[in-house]
Amino acid sequence: MSYEPPTPPAELPADLVNTLNGYSPDQLQHVARYAEDLAEHKAREARLEESPDKEEVEDRPDDLPDDVPSKATITIKEINDNRYYYWQWREGDKVTSKYKGPVNPDE
Repeated sequence: MSYEPPTPPAELPADLVNTLNGYSPDQLQHVARYAEDLAEHKAREARLEESPDKEEVEDRPDDLPDDVPSKATITIKEINDNRYYYWQWREGDKVTSKYKGPVNPDE
């Protein structure tokens, strides 16, 4: 590991970089976890909002339960510092989730 601080991505605004530089290592770990979860959430929402006629789901995954539609995507939720996979899909205005399993099978 380098003794030099990392170079921030050019895409980040300077005020955000300055704010992050003032955070403790623990706070940065929380920010990193939150940012990852937020990015997954926004990507999932974008996929769920696509109309079905734009992207047809051709193959049903082998591990997809019978009661989960083929348009479902996998998301990760953190509960009590443990991470779990969930199937998620939209039913009208409601997002429905079904437990799949732990992210780390040893948990």
